Amino acid sequence: MTDASGSTPNPQSTSGGKSAELRTRIISALVLAPVALGLTWFGGWPFAAMLAVAGVIMAYELSTLLPGISLTMRIMLAGFGIIAIGLTAIGGPFVAVLVSMAGLTFAVTIAILTGVPTLSPAIAFPYLILPLVSLMWLRHDPDYGRIGIFWLLFTVWATDTFAYFAGRGFGGPKLAPRLSPNKTWAGLIGGMVGAALVGAITATWFSLGSALGLALVSAVLAVVAQVGDIFESALKRRAGVKDSGKIIPGHGGILDRVDGLVTAAVGAAIISVLHGAMAPAAGVLLWP
Repeated sequence: MTDASGSTPNPQSTSGGKSAELRTRIISALVLAPVALGLTWFGGWPFAAMLAVAGVIMAYELSTLLPGISLTMRIMLAGFGIIAIGLTAIGGPFVAVLVSMAGLTFAVTIAILTGVPTLSPAIAFPYLILPLVSLMWLRHDPDYGRIGIFWLLFTVWATDTFAYFAGRGFGGPKLAPRLSPNKTWAGLIGGMVGAALVGAITATWFSLGSALGLALVSAVLAVVAQVGDIFESALKRRAGVKDSGKIIPGHGGILDRVDGLVTAAVGAAIISVLHGAMAPAAGVLLWP
């Protein structure tokens, strides 16, 4: 078998390339994961700063995936994201959402006046800002914020990991073949199992209440995270790109790493609001 140049590919070269890529991915994870977990542990303004930096990068990546996002609209998107994080950090999450809605209205108006597809800002603003507000709001809980964010992170990571191995091990019908060809129903079920285990262990370890309750919530968020993963895949497929960016060696862009987290964070915040608890993270963690 020959490649486009007529030469025969070297299996050892291909294997070496994959090994090098794997090493790059592992090194990137070993560098970035402790930083992210450390800033999550400290919370407060260090956590807000991490979200702000991620938000600016995500705004740029979104502008490459959605048509018609100009430099002005990209700056607006990043700016309103930072404002929303700041307002949430000082205890005003609902004000942050209202201000962001005003920014969305302004952006859609600009899109109409300039002939840009209005769907682009209509997707970009909530897709970027709602997860940032949700994460900041959940972490702002003085008693359960730290546990809440760590639980959420490990729930999403367990979902991805268990889904990957269940999908490869069992195969079977595809979940969304046109949008994300590699995902299977077996992978989704595996991801839900992994997430439920994280929920049950978290509730038991920290004596949070019903282990079954948090396991069920975690399983639901696994589905929400998979929806986020598929949605980002659809954006990339529509844009004709493999990755949302190249900022993380071996991993692609920020959106490629947090595609499940962005929807899971919003899902957790909605569950907390519907649960009616006085504290944000407590509303999603504590079940009778």
